[in-house]
Amino acid sequence: MQKSFNSTCFRKMVLAGATLLDDNKAFVDSLNVFPVPDGDTGTNMSLTLKSASNEVASCMQNNFQALSEALSHGALKGARGNSGVILSQILRGMSNVLSTVKDEVNCKTFAKALTEGCRVAYMAVTKPKEGTILTVIRGMSEAATRLAKKITDMEVLLDQVIAEGEAVLQQTPELLPVLKKAGVVDAGGRGLIIIFTGFYKALIGEEDFKIDTSDMVSTISVADNNDFYINLDNLADIKFAYCTEFMITHMKMKTTMSDIDKLRESLCEIGDSCICIGDLNLVKVHVHTNEPNKALGYALELGELINLKIENMVEQNREVKRKRAEAETNLKDFGIIAVAPGDGIENLFTDLGVDACIKGGQTMNPSADDIAKCADSVPAKEIFVLPNNKNIILAAEQAQNLSKKVIHVIPTRSVPEGISSALSFNPEFSAEENSTTMTSSKENVTSASVTYAVRSTSMDGIDVKEGDIMGLGDSEIINKGTDISDTTVELITKLKKEGMVSITLIYGADVKDEDANALRERVQEANPDCDVTLISGGQPVYYYIISME
Repeated sequence: MQKSFNSTCFRKMVLAGATLLDDNKAFVDSLNVFPVPDGDTGTNMSLTLKSASNEVASCMQNNFQALSEALSHGALKGARGNSGVILSQILRGMSNVLSTVKDEVNCKTFAKALTEGCRVAYMAVTKPKEGTILTVIRGMSEAATRLAKKITDMEVLLDQVIAEGEAVLQQTPELLPVLKKAGVVDAGGRGLIIIFTGFYKALIGEEDFKIDTSDMVSTISVADNNDFYINLDNLADIKFAYCTEFMITHMKMKTTMSDIDKLRESLCEIGDSCICIGDLNLVKVHVHTNEPNKALGYALELGELINLKIENMVEQNREVKRKRAEAETNLKDFGIIAVAPGDGIENLFTDLGVDACIKGGQTMNPSADDIAKCADSVPAKEIFVLPNNKNIILAAEQAQNLSKKVIHVIPTRSVPEGISSALSFNPEFSAEENSTTMTSSKENVTSASVTYAVRSTSMDGIDVKEGDIMGLGDSEIINKGTDISDTTVELITKLKKEGMVSITLIYGADVKDEDANALRERVQEANPDCDVTLISGGQPVYYYIISME
């Protein structure tokens, strides 16, 4: 039995979690309620954790502070998709606590780390949904806090925390209607359990990082397509000027844990980016505020202050802007980058004036770091990003913290929406005017797509068999068939609204030119009141991406 773990073991735990998830990412990818061949929750979480584990593996120091910072930074850089972004925030929160450890992590400290990971993840999401990875980490953190009061052995604690996480995972269908309808559980939660199982295997010294997924067949999950919206700070627009950090030690006799909670609440009232963690031995505080004097005054009510640091972020930002202005003398005001799943679509965006494209889309979500680097490469002061996929929007927003440029994310959820937004860009407008215009213009587009079912299921009132051709709307199955062209024509008929005058068919890599041309003629004949345009997109997975306006 092992009552605690040191930094060397911590490094092994991170690497084991990454290895186990990487080995099972295809399994998690396959757990997709929506039966399209692009479930990528496992891939997104694996790439996020792999980026973090690479940073940890290459860290030259072997103390908790350095390893925790490497874990947090690596996860942020590699965060992909909704599940990957949420995972990065969980790891960031855990790192906040683990970075303060000097020698060994015991059960209580580990419980605090999970609690902080849960808190940071929930705070990062402005529209959290229960029945997701958030629910699972909350259940695990609450279990850890409860169990740490009576368990002093880390092996026992972690084993029971994983068991509690599994129990919560099985309850997710009761919390998220789409899961209950399909009789399945959440994929992000499944990925999290696999990661912590890797942690446990390394903790007990097991070198065979394998799990049996045969008993998990019933735990199929929803794809990584939940509508989360991340809320991360942007120093380009500073509301609170003073970054205030300190520690509270030598607590007064009357100070209680409740006082620490009240301090946290008081700090949140006078600022943001607030972290107030610790116990009656030591409390670490970080807050951005315009009233550092009040923050220090509140803290002095609890105990003595050490390691004080107050920095004027407004002045720092002035200096950053000054240097940036010097470097950007010859830059144009605005640039646009877009995520494009095929060469033809990339060429289309280029023709529309987009400065750079990132290869990506379903099954190949670019990371926040990929987007940030692309933005930095464009010779413009401010960059508009068109994610063109609802599962890339979060990563694009994360890129705002990694890029040297000012980034404006236009939340386009499909290629047609991205095209409409690019068309509405006006270089004479201000950034705010363009953001408003580009965002509103995408609402005038009806997006649809045609692909094939990778599994037999019943969804949206339609029974689908493996191999069926499916017509998809924004987030539901509209129709099915056995012929690509027939299914496409029927899909357009079902989605066409009065007043629509334009239909664009973007055909994929698996569609022959002659078949696409024949379909265009059929659609034109069936819709004589519309202009029907055909474009070779070259995208994988989807036979056709359809834009209707």
